[in-house]
Amino acid sequence: MKKNYVIIGGTSGIGLAVVKLLSQHNHHLFVGSRNERNINDVKQATFFHCNVVDNTFEFPKNIDTIDGLMYCPGSLSLMPFKRIKENIIMNEFKINVFGLLDSINFFLPFLQKNKEKSSIVLLSSVAVSLGMKYHTLVGATKGAVEGITRSLAAEFAPKIRVNAVAPSITKTALSKKFLSSEKMKNDLENRHPLNRIGYPEDIAHAATYLLSDKSDWITGQIIHVDGGLSSMSQH
Repeated sequence: MKKNYVIIGGTSGIGLAVVKLLSQHNHHLFVGSRNERNINDVKQATFFHCNVVDNTFEFPKNIDTIDGLMYCPGSLSLMPFKRIKENIIMNEFKINVFGLLDSINFFLPFLQKNKEKSSIVLLSSVAVSLGMKYHTLVGATKGAVEGITRSLAAEFAPKIRVNAVAPSITKTALSKKFLSSEKMKNDLENRHPLNRIGYPEDIAHAATYLLSDKSDWITGQIIHVDGGLSSMSQH
């Protein structure tokens, strides 16, 4: 069945991979971002301008209901604790937490109007479950995302399912500086039991499953897609 999905931050990285994967199943996709790049060739995609930092959503007026929402904007600010200042903390929370809550708040009526069950998918990080040096901001903001996931899953059940995907390092624009040399890339690959880093499509497959009816009995879960990093010792 053709469904309506909203993908916030769907013009790059993991979000774009989700858009392309969902388009293969002829779903109607509403892609929210600050610019329309990369989705012009996706026939099922309708772009709408949104800016999660200032809570702006120019969503089409003729759409009453949606079947699923995914929030993809994020940041990857790694730094020693002594460099973390209040303005940096606020910027990280604006993107990763406040923008997420504003997005859910805006689209919740569209999900609730759906006669069928609907789904929300969020993005966490492997850094929440592992103690990783310089990941204080990632752990703090994505830890909040995991708490939100479980709390809203309980509150919105049984009508709306809420889950999150927790990746390890994934080859996107955000992680480019950490993969800038072959040595850095090899070192990161060797940390993972599956001996490679993630790709946007790896995360997209898990996310689209959680958006779909195939995951109808899954809610409140954090699905780790991290090459085994969070559950197996390094070898």
